[in-house]
Amino acid sequence: MIGRTAVVGAALLVLAGCSGSTPSKGSSAAPHSGDSGPTVATRSMSVSGPWRAWTASLTRPEAHGSCGATAHQVVCATDTGALVGRSRADGRVTWTVPGGARGKSAELLVDAADARAVSGVAGVLRAADLRTGGQAWTRRLPTGRAYVALGAADGILYALHAPDPFIRTGAVLDAVRASDGTLLWHRAVAWSPGEPLAAFGGRVYTADGTTRVTARDSRTGDTVATGPAGVECPHLVTGGHYLLCTGSPFSAGDTFPPMRRLDPATLRPLPTPRNTINKPVQGVISDDGVLVLYEAGAEDTSAGDWFAYDLEHDRRLWSTYATRTDAAAVVGGRFVTFTPVNDPTRGRVITIDLLAGPRGTGSAAPRMSPAYAQTRDGEHPVLVVPGGDTGHVLVMARTHGSLRSLPLP
Repeated sequence: MIGRTAVVGAALLVLAGCSGSTPSKGSSAAPHSGDSGPTVATRSMSVSGPWRAWTASLTRPEAHGSCGATAHQVVCATDTGALVGRSRADGRVTWTVPGGARGKSAELLVDAADARAVSGVAGVLRAADLRTGGQAWTRRLPTGRAYVALGAADGILYALHAPDPFIRTGAVLDAVRASDGTLLWHRAVAWSPGEPLAAFGGRVYTADGTTRVTARDSRTGDTVATGPAGVECPHLVTGGHYLLCTGSPFSAGDTFPPMRRLDPATLRPLPTPRNTINKPVQGVISDDGVLVLYEAGAEDTSAGDWFAYDLEHDRRLWSTYATRTDAAAVVGGRFVTFTPVNDPTRGRVITIDLLAGPRGTGSAAPRMSPAYAQTRDGEHPVLVVPGGDTGHVLVMARTHGSLRSLPLP
């Protein structure tokens, strides 16, 4: 899968320069000790002007966490759950919400529509108000549980948590009001590590990593549809308003279940392009239904290719672009990833027209950025695509802790 960061919703209003807000009634204040993230006043600083190219250093806790972005600002979650707002103009820190104890992973969701950035670390869900840079609310789990996936839609945050360490049972999905952290409902769910949450159209979807996809009503949590018997779904790929079942990226074998596009209303299979005989590992889906899927050899996921499929018209578009599997996105009608590590063009961001593919010509030809320190394979770079039409992409370098904003090729 592609990281753990989710960016949802429409663009924000311009970041306001007002003081941090007070936590909502019923929420607990975030601890101010044990966090080694950026130290600045929590008062938000106003930012003006367009999105620009820049490079900024990240602290070690940020580099061990994750970053996301809206059309107007960057937000990083540290491995302590702290939230750090950064300027779209120069990458400087504009606000912070302190964290607490360190966790094994840093879940981050940046919800532009509801003006919230939410981190889930070490059993603590912590929300920041994107308009003010202040803490909005926190929620804490009982000892021995941790947040493992986040999603949001229509004013509701979905937070899936499980025993830590996970033992394949005991997963629970909470629905929380994004504005103030009020718990709306919670349900026990069947879930497998690495499976995403998908929320759209008044429903939230979960997958158990074997056969069953479940749709729940966003208002009540009641089950409204389940995948039919006989439809295997070892791994769920989502994007736009699409649900697609593929074989598991964690299994090995000579054959894998066929791709199956699911009807979001009934979860019954729809006509789906035939995939290759190779192992599906990771995929992204555009808003208009173009799936770009990495398919690898059955025993070795380090060797494989990206294939593009038109889900709406049931056809394969192009194939055989071989590059890394751990960084990919779709933006502006183009597939975005890094160039192959064993190619003379290595260490660059490349964009490929979704319809024309890597052999496109003219305006549909592939486009590459210059080589940057942050895009080198040894830096373990991560792509972050801001919401809206910013014309930029972010590359987060984990090895030496930095963030680069660069024009989208």
